[in-house]
Amino acid sequence: MTLLFVNARQVVTCAGPARARRGREMADAGVLTDAAVLVEGERIAAIGDARALAKVHPRATEIDCSGCVLTPGLVDSHTHAVFGRPRYDEHELRAAGLSYMEIARRGGGIHASVRDLRARAEAELYDLSATRVRRLAAFGTTTVEIKSGYGLSSDDELKSLRVIGRLAADLPLRVVPTWLGAHEIPLDYRERDAGRAEYVELLKGEMLRKVTDSGLARFADIFCEPGVFTVAESRAVLGAAKSAGLGVKLHADELEYSGGAELAAELGAASADHLGAISGAGIAALAKSGTVATLLPGTMLFLGRSKQAPARALIDAGAAVALATDFNPGSSPTVNFPLVLTLGISLLRMSAAEVLIAATVNGAAAIGLAAETGQLAEGFAADLALFEGEDFRELPYWYGDRRCRGSWSRGETCHPYEPGLG
Repeated sequence: MTLLFVNARQVVTCAGPARARRGREMADAGVLTDAAVLVEGERIAAIGDARALAKVHPRATEIDCSGCVLTPGLVDSHTHAVFGRPRYDEHELRAAGLSYMEIARRGGGIHASVRDLRARAEAELYDLSATRVRRLAAFGTTTVEIKSGYGLSSDDELKSLRVIGRLAADLPLRVVPTWLGAHEIPLDYRERDAGRAEYVELLKGEMLRKVTDSGLARFADIFCEPGVFTVAESRAVLGAAKSAGLGVKLHADELEYSGGAELAAELGAASADHLGAISGAGIAALAKSGTVATLLPGTMLFLGRSKQAPARALIDAGAAVALATDFNPGSSPTVNFPLVLTLGISLLRMSAAEVLIAATVNGAAAIGLAAETGQLAEGFAADLALFEGEDFRELPYWYGDRRCRGSWSRGETCHPYEPGLG
């Protein structure tokens, strides 16, 4: 099908090199006025004058953007969208003074989601997850990375990855699967003297083999954090995963400094995520590397933490910065990616152009798709989002509001076009 998107007040292209943008490059969102976007099949065919494009393609189906803002589809490069029950009880526990790690030590946190997921049938997990992922699309997301990590056994991690695979096959959004068997040390392993080492060996051996044999994951991730996995353990697990052909990512320096960012740079990881406790050396290492610094301000806000990742220091040092929701049941239960852009401005002191680049081009780079999506340019995937407003800066300004009128992935509708929203 040929589509022609016309009458947008602004077309925000984010056009440029097919790689992560750094430093001052992030300040240019490529805003056009009086422009139309031509889509042929799954690809963007042209951007230019609407009348000229319509003349060359008289049979194109016009999408009237009604004076709204057309952007690349948002790329949410860090989520944990496959889970069972929500963990609203922990929200109150934190308000009462219990720390994230203390809740985990009591069997809550990730462990609570593990018990829940293990008890659920695969079909039920799929139904719950499909509903949630569709809500992501309703806020303008067209590409989403989804991690496993609430199974923590070979069978249950594969169950989660199969659910992610079904979501990728059934839903119009682009879904990128990541294996996160190293999300925590399971409680039954923690209770044994040699259990920790045994679980690391399981990750590097049997579980990794089963994941790679299944072909269900594109990346391997690990929670490199004091009290979870050490730098040495993370290097061993990710080294094995990399040798097995998986891309690698890290949860790094989230709550306490561990050297995770430096390890990510050393391994050539696609991204180092969280970074609330990154050091100056970690900032310098990421700035010199090809690793994207993926920041998750919604997580720190929801956890009640006053300290956020140092976005300005990272950008000013020349690192590539992405933003993502970290959608998960315990520390960031939001599908509202534009709200994260608001936090990027209000809490991380980024500009409107920087947060949009961080949510599109750089998010795509964080999952190895910078040559495929994240910008509106000829030859790129037809991944678009339409937002109510006259200026793209309104997207983060109207915080918490759902301004998305429609989203498309590879030319197919993700969230149905809503011309009358408002």
